[in-house]
Amino acid sequence: MLAAAAVCPCPPLLVPEVAGGAAHEMDPARAACADAIGVLAAARPDRLVVVGPAGERQRGAFPAGARGSLRGFGVDIDVTLGNAPGADGERALPPSLTLGAWLLARTGYAGDVTALGLDETLDPGHCATAGRDLVAGDERIALLVMGDGSACRSAKAPGAYDERAAGFDAGVARALGAADTDALAAVDPAAAAALRASGRACWQLLAGAAAGAGLGGRLLYDEAPYGVGYFVASWS
Repeated sequence: MLAAAAVCPCPPLLVPEVAGGAAHEMDPARAACADAIGVLAAARPDRLVVVGPAGERQRGAFPAGARGSLRGFGVDIDVTLGNAPGADGERALPPSLTLGAWLLARTGYAGDVTALGLDETLDPGHCATAGRDLVAGDERIALLVMGDGSACRSAKAPGAYDERAAGFDAGVARALGAADTDALAAVDPAAAAALRASGRACWQLLAGAAAGAGLGGRLLYDEAPYGVGYFVASWS
């Protein structure tokens, strides 16, 4: 069963050492992420699963102890998933799961943690099935769902400006804040791809996992400081 969920963005700029002198610009997002993860911890799940978008070679399940690195973003920081010792020879975590592991370590989360790298192009039906499968057993599962909104909110955004982006992000924010699984399940994959919203598949996995769970939602952060939509939400 799904005990609780948190939705967080996954820009490397969440990490102060990556952001450098602009680190303060993401302080509200970091604080919101910490609050959302605190709700996960308070739910006392049997296991927490970090879910995030991943490239072809970094998709699938990752065990506790899997390692990730932020060296590709210019800082000498390595992270380990959960409190298990790192295992040599394991696949490296993709950036989204590395950021999730970093957030958990930063907030001192001490429970059992695994992770899942998800194909950003996975169709909504398969996303929902993956979510249902994650919570189908007797374990009380918490989800930390990583992913960004549109990357087209301003002329300086990575995807350049698109007038559809603000409306797309507003709809996602409403759905996340209301824990509206039907609205999340209905997010258009083509629109998400055109607007470079990396979180779409992960949000739809959450919708599948949470269907019928009776969770309420709270939107803790909804901004686009660099022309990219970042959301933090807590479901419990």
